[in-house]
Amino acid sequence: MKQISVVLNVILLIAVIVLYVLHFTGKGTTAAYENTTSSDMPYNAPPLSIAYINSDTLLKNYDFFNDKVAELEVKRKKLEAEFTNRAKGLESEIANFQRTAQSMTMNQARAVEEDLVKKQQNLQRYQESLSQDLMREENKINNELYEKVANYLKEYGKQNNYQLVLTYTKGSGVLYANDSLNITQDVIQGLNTSYGKNAVKADSVVKK
Repeated sequence: MKQISVVLNVILLIAVIVLYVLHFTGKGTTAAYENTTSSDMPYNAPPLSIAYINSDTLLKNYDFFNDKVAELEVKRKKLEAEFTNRAKGLESEIANFQRTAQSMTMNQARAVEEDLVKKQQNLQRYQESLSQDLMREENKINNELYEKVANYLKEYGKQNNYQLVLTYTKGSGVLYANDSLNITQDVIQGLNTSYGKNAVKADSVVKK
């Protein structure tokens, strides 16, 4: 069913993950630091420590995201099958009406036709509800993904003294970034380790 589609590539909203608030010891801004000579500054401002993540690579290799995409695809196919069955049922009723309409009285035909119109409208509303349901699931995954990555990076940034973590991918606005600033693989490993531990804990709780 074409109307019910899953658009998960917009999860590149990870691009807004920032860690500006981590441990600046100076009182000036980065811009002020860059535009002021060392002799004009009353203190030695620390250099801005920056890293970046390739969000495309992260999404391809983050187990949590891949699991959620798989779950959503299963649900999408199930809802699509339910809609298809209902649509075929209505199609069969319409075909039957077209075959038998001539043998009905005018009032009977009008009543059946009105009933079919109502069923068609209900089917359309059902289709819309399925689409909204999937959109809510997508938004939930987006929010969970953002929270997990952002929370992990807050701790990661503190441990590694990063003041800013950006995303570097096509269309992100960053035209060049040195490979030495790339922390993608390290972050993926950390996220997957954390996700695996949480999954084991959840599984043990369920078994109890």
